[in-house]
Amino acid sequence: MLRNYLKIALRNLLKSKGYSAINIGGLAIGMAVAMLAGLWIYDELSFNKNHKNYDHIGMIVVDQVFGGELQTSKSVPYPFVQELKTNYSDNFKYIVPSTHTSDGILTVGEKKLNRKGQFIAAEGPEMLSLEMLCGSWASLQDQQSIMLSASAAKALFGKVDPMNKVVSVNSDMLLKVAGIYADFPKNSQFYDVHFLGSWAYFIANNRYMREKQWDNHALNLYVEVKPGVEFAKASAAIKDSELNVIRHLDNMKNEAATNPQMWVHPLSDWHLYSNFKNGQVDSGPVQYVWLVGVIGFFVLLLACINFMNLSTARSEKRAKEVGIRKAIGSLRLQLIGQFFSESFLVVLLSFAIAMILLNLSLPWFNDLSAKEMIVPTTNSYFWLVSIAFIFITGFLAGSYPALYLTSFQPVKVLKGSIMHVGRFASLPRKVLVVMQFTVSIALVICTIIIYSQVNFAKNRPVGYSRDGLLMIEMKSDDFYKKSELISAELKRTGVVREVALSQSPVTDVWSQNGGFSWKGMTMENPPGFSTLTVSPEYANVVQWKFVAGRNFLGNLASDSAGFVINETAAKLLGFKQPVGETLSWQSHWMTNDVKKDFRILGVVKDMVMESPFQKVAPSVFFLFGEPNWINIRLNDEVNASAALPKIEAVFRKLTPTVPFEYKFADQEYDAKFRSEERMGKLAGFFASLAIFISCLGLFGLASFVAEQRTKEIGIRKVLGASVRNLWQMLSQDFIQLVVIAAIIATPIAWYAMQEWLVKYAYRTEISGWIFAGTGLGALIVTLLTVSYQAIRAAMLDPVKILKSE
Repeated sequence: MLRNYLKIALRNLLKSKGYSAINIGGLAIGMAVAMLAGLWIYDELSFNKNHKNYDHIGMIVVDQVFGGELQTSKSVPYPFVQELKTNYSDNFKYIVPSTHTSDGILTVGEKKLNRKGQFIAAEGPEMLSLEMLCGSWASLQDQQSIMLSASAAKALFGKVDPMNKVVSVNSDMLLKVAGIYADFPKNSQFYDVHFLGSWAYFIANNRYMREKQWDNHALNLYVEVKPGVEFAKASAAIKDSELNVIRHLDNMKNEAATNPQMWVHPLSDWHLYSNFKNGQVDSGPVQYVWLVGVIGFFVLLLACINFMNLSTARSEKRAKEVGIRKAIGSLRLQLIGQFFSESFLVVLLSFAIAMILLNLSLPWFNDLSAKEMIVPTTNSYFWLVSIAFIFITGFLAGSYPALYLTSFQPVKVLKGSIMHVGRFASLPRKVLVVMQFTVSIALVICTIIIYSQVNFAKNRPVGYSRDGLLMIEMKSDDFYKKSELISAELKRTGVVREVALSQSPVTDVWSQNGGFSWKGMTMENPPGFSTLTVSPEYANVVQWKFVAGRNFLGNLASDSAGFVINETAAKLLGFKQPVGETLSWQSHWMTNDVKKDFRILGVVKDMVMESPFQKVAPSVFFLFGEPNWINIRLNDEVNASAALPKIEAVFRKLTPTVPFEYKFADQEYDAKFRSEERMGKLAGFFASLAIFISCLGLFGLASFVAEQRTKEIGIRKVLGASVRNLWQMLSQDFIQLVVIAAIIATPIAWYAMQEWLVKYAYRTEISGWIFAGTGLGALIVTLLTVSYQAIRAAMLDPVKILKSE
């Protein structure tokens, strides 16, 4: 019997090829999109789960009050490590300090690689449960050892066994390879960590870190709580651990005034709940997980609505078939089985095509989303979810014809007295069409607003010139010893206009400090200032825009006790004329715990160095301190491709131990928009498919309506109706539905995007033209979709239509 059901189902599909193609194609696309969204969500939710002790690992973070606002930092002071081990170790199995992930030059013979890595405590590899390919978790017990990722080891040593070989790190550390670990997966917080060095060795050879005090937060501190210990309990125990120490130190009054509160941030929250505002989780990738999940669900819903709409529309034509079958002896149960078999056959064919589409589109989708996802064909949950979806969709789409049509009495059906007619006969289908276009229009509006926000931030004045600005990190002592010679040689090439040094790259801020005070200061605990060491040439290189005062003068010794500040700092200080006023600063590292006065030399327009979506922090620039970056302004007459070989030759000659690596300021700045641009592309992709699926269903439905009203069209033509009249008659119902959908979608999209924009301090306004334009576009697309079927029906010869009457 099942064989007969499938034969008849297949004949019905082939008999109505157009409807079958729309049904199967639309549902397949919807399924493929839902699976792509599902894979993306699964990848996000499984972040960092490669660690065996995932549920017990965390990071110590600190909340501090600056300028009346609670700010959260993921860095802790060096003395806190020993304090935690000595007085608060009861709740922790491991306490693992580490440097921040940073670039390191790995050298073996003539091979030089720039790879990111960390110096971490010896317990780190075991806590992180590294997959060891050679060596053991205890490899870092030897202070002069290093562990390499498999890819880094291959790049350095090729097919040669790397174990016990010596690697030079940053030209001043010779370390022995004691272990090789498998590369971290891309959905890991440690994805780009390709070497691990000994924390003990780093501290022993780094005076700067050893001398850091409680007010200098400069390292990561990972922990693993003991079995049975909740993160909340561990956090409560260490809450005042720093404050209990520094409140008794005379030179830490400023730090104590920030009321530091320590707590444990679980590894499970590092990725999805990573942004904080006033001490609370504000936003992060979790919002995108919800967004993609909702979009994927609605795109699939649109495809299912198409399927159900067209299935129910076509099923009404089969009422007489049901009557005849019943008249010749078919049981209702047999007819139910027939309709359900057809429904499940369509869903199965759609699923098979969706799997093909998924595999074809996944490489492109991985590039778009910056992931390395695969179809989990070996995962039983994937198949269970797929089977459940096939069953639910097939049941819902087949339930109307299977349960409703088979309930008719054959006599009434064959007499034509029980056909589904009346004012509200098509109401369910109209509701579903409105739902389809509500979702589609809302998605389009959201996509436009996302792109508007990105473009708004891109057009923000940044306070400096990014074009032709090259940045090179000083990664070895050669840079520091030869900085003046490097500058002179670069200018001698003829392709460089000016060279300057700075503590941070132009597109980032590496140092923020408190301890500032000034005349008339009213706030008890002012916000931290971005603090940047620069050379006098920095203004010309970045092309500062001065609002008041002047730049540093290299030949004026008193300028070493001067500050250049930005507009935000000037507003915070509150001086009518800030140039010439005094700004005091007390810092352990920068002023040796002595309160020193600095004269304000100039005020420059705010430089957008961090997030282009957030407010600019108050910033001070000064001449003392240690720079880390060389900034190069290219001559305007020379293009970059011609300049780079000459610049490279200078560095090859003067810093031969370091690979020549550079960054363009404009490219680094553009990278700050990648997350939002990626979401814009994803939303655009889903919105386009949503519109396509909706129009596909509309096309099929318009064809059905035109076919259903063929005789009415013939009569109207005989009575004098024009093609335009008939086109208008057939199109107006669909236009009304789309207008209703636009009215419903507008407040929904407005509310959703208002909530999304709140996280940005620098944000665009939502313009009314976006809603009006999207609604108009939806109407045009609807007209184009429906018009073909409407005009085709209106052009039919009425004689041929009515000859059977």
